[in-house]
Amino acid sequence: MSIKIILSAALLHTLLLGPVFANESTAVNLPINRELQARLPKKILDDGKMVSVNPGSFPPYEIVTGTELTGASADLTDAIGQLLGIKIEHATVGGLPALLTGVNSGRYQLGFGPIGDFKSRQESNDFIDWVEEFVVFAVQKGNPKGITTLDTACGQKIAVMAGGSAEKVIKAQAEKCLADGKAAIEVQSYTDQPSSILSVRSKRADAFFSSQAPLVYYVAQANGQLELAGVGQRNGFEALYQGAVVPKGSELGPILHDAIKLLMENGTYAAIMKKWGLESNMLQQPGINLGGQASK
Repeated sequence: MSIKIILSAALLHTLLLGPVFANESTAVNLPINRELQARLPKKILDDGKMVSVNPGSFPPYEIVTGTELTGASADLTDAIGQLLGIKIEHATVGGLPALLTGVNSGRYQLGFGPIGDFKSRQESNDFIDWVEEFVVFAVQKGNPKGITTLDTACGQKIAVMAGGSAEKVIKAQAEKCLADGKAAIEVQSYTDQPSSILSVRSKRADAFFSSQAPLVYYVAQANGQLELAGVGQRNGFEALYQGAVVPKGSELGPILHDAIKLLMENGTYAAIMKKWGLESNMLQQPGINLGGQASK
């Protein structure tokens, strides 16, 4: 198995990708929910703010341009901040491992994500799930390497996000390829989505294995250079829930759950998700630590 680690802090979204979805306003003016606000930790109430950390651009959820965050997650955290009567600020770190470390150390109160909810991660964190995701391949137009399943990835160069669940699955598949007497996978691990997709556009990688929602976004931006493959396959995953992440047992978990539930009930969640082309990823209601449970 050949594993190539490529560390890139560059956020190439501005250079490579422009807005693909309509920029119509979903600005809302929600009243403070006093019951939810009263449940916030005293320090957050006194500060009037909390900080949500992101691992870099993950369109269309999180789009980092300089110090500015846009996307579905930014719109939703703005709405949650209104409900709670506080400001939710955003910080960017270099990749998912740094995000989890920052949350668990208390440097940041949460990562709104969405971040993959898995049983192994639930040992240290609680997940407030607000989307369901699927994992597929972005490949060059015409899919010249014929990558449609994990088995057909054998012998190919596959880009993934470093530290993510897709990286774990593709590394396991690399071992399986060798055990089956097939050619090895060259795993290319990148710290951000723009670098990963650029590797396919520049033909350094044969495919990018990642969440379907951002890949739909990037394929739409690629001027006909890319397409999706492996859609409709399990690709090593069962039901895949994603959401906000907080430290294990944090009192913020139930508060965020109830705030998201209110946004679903009043139509704000649906309006924001539809604005960003995420209708197929919507949940009817949020949940805590849904990962590993039967699909709802």
